[in-house]
Amino acid sequence: MKLTVLVDNAAIIDRYFLAEPAVSYLLEDGGTRILLDTGYSDVFLKNARAMGIDLSRVTDIVLSHGHNDHTGGLAAYFAAFPQTRVRLTACPGVFAPRRDDAGLSIGSPLTQEAACARAEVRLSDEPVRLSEHVTFLGRIPRRTDFEARTPIGVRLDDDGQWTGDLLPDDSALALETAEGLFLLLGCSHSGVCNIVLQAQALFPGVPVRGLLGGMHLMRLGAQAEKTVEFLRTLPLTALYPSHCTAFAVRAQMAQTLPVQDVGVGMTLEL
Repeated sequence: MKLTVLVDNAAIIDRYFLAEPAVSYLLEDGGTRILLDTGYSDVFLKNARAMGIDLSRVTDIVLSHGHNDHTGGLAAYFAAFPQTRVRLTACPGVFAPRRDDAGLSIGSPLTQEAACARAEVRLSDEPVRLSEHVTFLGRIPRRTDFEARTPIGVRLDDDGQWTGDLLPDDSALALETAEGLFLLLGCSHSGVCNIVLQAQALFPGVPVRGLLGGMHLMRLGAQAEKTVEFLRTLPLTALYPSHCTAFAVRAQMAQTLPVQDVGVGMTLEL
């Protein structure tokens, strides 16, 4: 498998790609080409072209959750490749309207109806096997007592009511490698430890060896400390905190965990 960072908050120096506070990753597993999230804009398309990557060959788009820094590029993708028909996988509720505390819209700019017109949309709370080595984890049970406890704005629920948003649609990908599991994260609004626990439940006895992506740890505190304690129990060989993981938290992690840099243009062979 090959993983390429198309969008992140930072770009690798001397590579001359664009960065934005968002996420988009391309994962290639044999003939399956999976795009996890599409960033805020068309930046992921520009970076892919600069890298010589043909995104018209994408077979699957996965949305880690419904915030616009992960779904904002969907319309640009469909406009760029009008003849391409992809599978789109996410948890139910990913297209729900969302607002932050100031009333600003932060949900997907593309509606579910518009997505269904351009893709084979599969909304599933259950895990979904996407390729030989890649599994969408589905809805993440909230098992820990220190994660996913504070709403981020509000969302429109199934009853048409605005309710505090704990991001029930948040999910991630599990990649099966020869060494164990490598987890690819969007923002981890459900909690990075909860995501690990879900992967362990689905793949009992398989060690979690690596993680890459946003961990939604914006500041030092009890949640960050407990997350570090939890991650230290894993046989990690590489940890790539990015996007919504604060520098202070990454510095704390780096004291006892195998933290690596992440930036646009980075590739990993798994």
